[in-house]
Amino acid sequence: MSVISVKNLKKYYQVYQKEPGFWGSIQALFLRKYYNIKAVDGISFEIPEGELVGFIGPNGAGKTTTLKVLSGLLYPTSGEVRVLGLKPFERQKQFQANISLIMGQKNQLWWDLPAWDSFILNKEIYEIDEGIFKKNVAKLSEMLGVEDILKIPVRKLSLGQRMKCELIVALLHSPKVLFLDEPTIGLDVVAQKNMRDFIKEYNEEFRATVILTSHYMGDVKELCKRVIIINEGEILYDGSLVSIVNKFAPYKVIKVDFEKEVDVEKLKEFGEIEKYSGNFVEVRIKKGEVFATATKLLSEFDVVDLNIEDPAIEDIVRDIFNAAK
Repeated sequence: MSVISVKNLKKYYQVYQKEPGFWGSIQALFLRKYYNIKAVDGISFEIPEGELVGFIGPNGAGKTTTLKVLSGLLYPTSGEVRVLGLKPFERQKQFQANISLIMGQKNQLWWDLPAWDSFILNKEIYEIDEGIFKKNVAKLSEMLGVEDILKIPVRKLSLGQRMKCELIVALLHSPKVLFLDEPTIGLDVVAQKNMRDFIKEYNEEFRATVILTSHYMGDVKELCKRVIIINEGEILYDGSLVSIVNKFAPYKVIKVDFEKEVDVEKLKEFGEIEKYSGNFVEVRIKKGEVFATATKLLSEFDVVDLNIEDPAIEDIVRDIFNAAK
């Protein structure tokens, strides 16, 4: 049985247009032009227990809207949604006690109080047993390495420290399902890695089902074996991350270091130039032409080094988005 089940989910918003200026405001009092925005337009997917899925797409693709529907914050326009066998928008106590929505740009902690005070508040909200509460705080703070900052006012903490405390307060009730919306946004590379390590460890130790959205492909590559790509409210791809290369990249990248500078015009006949800097070039080659192209490069130029690689996941995803426009 799937922990998360989405069938033909649609979420439309009705908005109106107003002409600028004073007369535009007057006109809007008597005649408004409405139109629909299709934030999510008929998507379907299933996620089993314990799976960590990357949910990626450009700004406005429908990622956050989907997470808000799944967490019960928004009512769907149509379609069927089940999380843990329950309808999220009914917000039953059993549902609320087993999910958590963590948004990188939103705060749950009280700004002028230590994180401990917010932990105690959530303990009462979720009716967590005292023993379980202390055990969870100790375990989570140890995993995140923040045992020594929990009694410091939140406003005095760094962004990375605050994000770690945000995670703790959201996980005190041991949710079975996590919706993570940009959890590493604004963090430096060290803090991003620490956050990824924690998410992976939590997923493995507690068998939590996780949906992760992120604009940092590093998050997705390190954490997710499966990805769902969404654009303009529709799913473009749902499958393993490694299979994206085979499905959407019918080319490889040849990187060549030359002994001396080579005219870029001579290199254009080999394929599409990705990067060029005199004595270095990256060129896209169709998969069936890689061997012949590499052989020709080696025979016609003085080559110091030559590498044949699959394209970067980031480049493939960008190409998918551009093709969908």
